[in-house]
Amino acid sequence: MKTRLHSTGPFQRMAVAALVAGTLAACSPAQRPEPLLSQVTAPSGWRDGITGEQTIDAQWWHGFGDPALNTLVGAALSRNTDILEATTRVDEARALLQAAHAARQPAINAVLGAQAGHALGATGPTTTRAVQPELQASWEVDLWGRLRQQERVSTLQYQASQVERDGAMLGVAAATVQAYVGLLALDAQLAITRDTVKSREEALRLAKDQARLGYTSQLQLTQAQAEYQAVLGAIPQLELALRRQENGLRLLVGEMPGAVTRTGRLQQFRTPPFAVALPSELLGRRPDIVQAELLLAASNASLASRRAEFLPQVALKASLGSLFVNGLDYDPVSLWSIGGSVLAPIFSAGRITAQVDAATARRDRAAFAYRRTVLAAFGEVENALTAVSRLEEQMVHVRQRRDILARTLGFARDRYESGYAAYLEVLDAQRNLYQTELDEIALRQSQANNMVALYRALGGGWSASGFAAAPPGVIR
Repeated sequence: MKTRLHSTGPFQRMAVAALVAGTLAACSPAQRPEPLLSQVTAPSGWRDGITGEQTIDAQWWHGFGDPALNTLVGAALSRNTDILEATTRVDEARALLQAAHAARQPAINAVLGAQAGHALGATGPTTTRAVQPELQASWEVDLWGRLRQQERVSTLQYQASQVERDGAMLGVAAATVQAYVGLLALDAQLAITRDTVKSREEALRLAKDQARLGYTSQLQLTQAQAEYQAVLGAIPQLELALRRQENGLRLLVGEMPGAVTRTGRLQQFRTPPFAVALPSELLGRRPDIVQAELLLAASNASLASRRAEFLPQVALKASLGSLFVNGLDYDPVSLWSIGGSVLAPIFSAGRITAQVDAATARRDRAAFAYRRTVLAAFGEVENALTAVSRLEEQMVHVRQRRDILARTLGFARDRYESGYAAYLEVLDAQRNLYQTELDEIALRQSQANNMVALYRALGGGWSASGFAAAPPGVIR
């Protein structure tokens, strides 16, 4: 009996290819899910029971009502070096995305080959010259999505770089406001210290008169002199701090060290009302959370691309050219070729598996980084919300203490001038009042800084829905 040989049809070839692909896919390690410990769930509400669904103005610093501050923040958003560096990373990510997209398209190259030879033939020595221009085309057929996943990785990384830039803008705006508040606080401390010096001068003059007339001892005079010098010595210290604060603020703005214009005082600095979003909405309003989420998605796409390397890679190639021999006036010989190749991994000594394991570890690290970012974000909001009411309570007590100490100083002076008390009582009252006035300034600064921290913790009016089209000077 004769055996009849049948040629393989197209459907049979497709079945064989599918069988081979399925076999290789079965060799691919199973994709492991994200770690359970990386999961995080937003709370239903804030600890202090504060609720709200208001949106924050993207230019929230205008709420402080200081024109000089608005100018400084606008300049910082335009010229700060951290923001400029973040912008270059966006440009780099955009270029890498274009390269990843180009990898999925056919590539065409022009090749020009030239050759000359001199050899001994049957008729004697001969010289041969050949020129071969050629066009070569190649294209990898992305059957299993490996290149598509690589492009998705680049897309997500590009978006993450945009969000990182917006986060840098939010951080620079907050740092500029806090630096300006610190400058106003130093101005207030210097003004109070200079007023205190004037009052101490009057007390010192009175102590000298009392000592000259013999009403008080030299001990009380030296105490007054020492107290006067102590307050006087605080002035150059505050002036030095002011100069450093101005230089630091100018650095944030991206300018050389110099003076900073102020249009108000800390006592006039308005604290704007705050708008608190629901905890569940915070995930889409903070740039750092959205950036961590995008990087996690990019890690998952990179892992998918690595797993696709277990499947065959199909490449198509074609070339078309001409061959000119011994002169350009001869009729060229047309040359062409077309073909394809299938590269299927059989044995790599565990290299591809190790790469998948490494990609899985990077994905898990990105998942834990996302959880850390979310937990830190909720902690920042909770701390800032709690501080709002607690700092206000402190301010009430500090103001009451300041009023009481002002009256105490008046009583101590009256008793000293009437001869019923030693000068030490006056000194104690002066020290306590001066320190309390400084405490009030520090508390005002803490309130303003906490409000800035709250705006930053809530995302500063940024939104994940429109981060790619933020106009200059606006954080979204």
